Amino acid sequence: MTDNSNIRVVVAMSGGVDSSVAAALLVEQGYDVVGMMMRLWSEETVAGGAHNRCCTPDQMSDARRIAAQLGIPFYVLDTKDVFRNTIVEFFVEQHRQGVTPNPCMECNRQIRFRYLLQNALALDAQYLATGHYAQVSQAADGRYQLKKSADAFKDQSYVLSVLGQEQLSHALFPVGGYTKPEVRQIAARFGLPTASKQDSQDLCFIGDNNYRRFLTDHAPDVMVHGSIVRKNGEVVGEHAGLVNYTIGQRKGLGLSSHEPLYVIGINPQQNILVVGTADELGGASLTAKRVNWVSDVIPTEPFRAEVKIRYKATPVPALIVPLPDARMAITFDGALRDITPGQAAVVYDGDTVLGGGVIERPLSGE
Repeated sequence: MTDNSNIRVVVAMSGGVDSSVAAALLVEQGYDVVGMMMRLWSEETVAGGAHNRCCTPDQMSDARRIAAQLGIPFYVLDTKDVFRNTIVEFFVEQHRQGVTPNPCMECNRQIRFRYLLQNALALDAQYLATGHYAQVSQAADGRYQLKKSADAFKDQSYVLSVLGQEQLSHALFPVGGYTKPEVRQIAARFGLPTASKQDSQDLCFIGDNNYRRFLTDHAPDVMVHGSIVRKNGEVVGEHAGLVNYTIGQRKGLGLSSHEPLYVIGINPQQNILVVGTADELGGASLTAKRVNWVSDVIPTEPFRAEVKIRYKATPVPALIVPLPDARMAITFDGALRDITPGQAAVVYDGDTVLGGGVIERPLSGE
């Protein structure tokens, strides 16, 4: 049996079942395990207090109790300021630009696998482990690969597509080889009180999970009314602020039409919402920026692969063309309805994540 006792691993604990099982498995495997929980920023709630959904007092208590049960040290890292200055400001600014951001991906990029990883390495840890459903392997050339988890429904490789070789060389995903039911069974085997705990799905820093109310309070400038137009420029109504809408939305437009109309474009420069029919929605191509190639090697030629344009989307065949300045162009074999600027386009070769970037077009329904 491999002696792992001289290998220190910091586990990002949240008080949930996945990170608890990750910690328990690592302890069972003989690693020198340290539990760490980040205290993240959240707005004040009506009831008083500012508790991020990822680190409520109850969750912190659960994480501390799990660490004590496993016999590992537990630390709380004050991350409120850096979280607000990066993730919350990013969320607000992206909405100002008329796009629909994915703050969880930015959190993985900036907070978990930069700020938290740096703190883990400062504790002489070789690895940072999380409860993500994904897997890391090494190819024949020694490069690290990011792969889908064993649970197709819970797979989180999409939101980890921001990672490169440096991060993956220090990353462990202990639950990635299991399904969610199996993880709960493992939690029960260890006698962990989180075995039946429900998952949290909401935006962690918004007290009531109402992002429109949050933006009204924290960025009222994004709630300015403007025109709703068709692609030919015909004005058909008035919108209540572009942040209230997203590509593909049909309900809540307040329009009267003989055929269903959808949001097909958002133009923040002119404060215009573009609507059209289902046939006008989406397209067969997009461009993406801030592209990260997991191998750290930028492809030099166009290639075919599969692409996901949303976290829960099905990967579809496409031609990927690498572009200068960390960008790429993607042409799908058929039109897709929900190409949404601000979301990620993630490129897969089977179960392996090749890379991903932030969708920047179409912005106006073209």
